[in-house]
Amino acid sequence: MGEVELSCRAYVKMYLHACLFPRCSINGLLLSSSTTGGAVCVTDCIPLLHSHLPLAPITQLALTQVDVWCSQTQQRIVGYYQANACASDNSPTQCALKISDKIAEQFDSAVLLMLDGSKMSPDYRVPPIVMYERKDSRWILKDKHTIMLRQWEETRAIASQMLESGDHMLLVDFDSHLDDITKDWTNQKLNTKIEELASPANGNI
Repeated sequence: MGEVELSCRAYVKMYLHACLFPRCSINGLLLSSSTTGGAVCVTDCIPLLHSHLPLAPITQLALTQVDVWCSQTQQRIVGYYQANACASDNSPTQCALKISDKIAEQFDSAVLLMLDGSKMSPDYRVPPIVMYERKDSRWILKDKHTIMLRQWEETRAIASQMLESGDHMLLVDFDSHLDDITKDWTNQKLNTKIEELASPANGNI
């Protein structure tokens, strides 16, 4: 399997999702608007749950709705992310493996990304992620050299800045949407804010 590139938007939203629910396990879906060629470019993510992760009906409902939205916006689901409630545990759970398997049925180069809670501090110099790929029906650690996060320093700075200014409170996951259906799980407001901070005018790209 080839390289995986993680966009600023995708990383920042995953990071803020984990920060918004620091004592919970959280999960979500990785999306791509471009899967041509060898590399998988993760351009966005959809935060799903922060409670009852293994609850199949809610996960199935979320997957179906995200799939429909992706087909309307020329995107596709290319992976899954999760952060465990215990910061020192970044091993994929049965729930993570099951959902990732389901995604891999539709997309051969699917990835499973675990956020490493023990390295989520703003001062940490490398991305706090552990990535897996599927080979011979098993999920194995992906070679770090095939994972790219362009402009990591800028991305890290944007994530820290948004956390400090309380922008993580803007993030809506599917769980929160089910509690209040007026909340937008596609997070267009947050996306706009990330784009503004990452724009050339701010000197970040």
